[in-house]
Amino acid sequence: MQFEKHQLQALRQISSETGRSIADLVREGVDLYLQARKRPSRQELIERARRAAGKFSSGKKDISVNHDRYLAEAYSD
Repeated sequence: MQFEKHQLQALRQISSETGRSIADLVREGVDLYLQARKRPSRQELIERARRAAGKFSSGKKDISVNHDRYLAEAYSD
């Protein structure tokens, strides 16, 4: 694996400043990249939705009856 000149210079600078090896910095960078690209599983999405349910208040008392109307209004703007 080869780095561009500017990448290697930046890695050397950070390595010098932090006392960490370039290999360690690269491993951390790869981990961060992989984590950012990770998509949550369907089960994780369901669990997030469950945790969010009931945490917010619209101040309206008839949401369960008129939710379709409120949703249509929200998307019509």
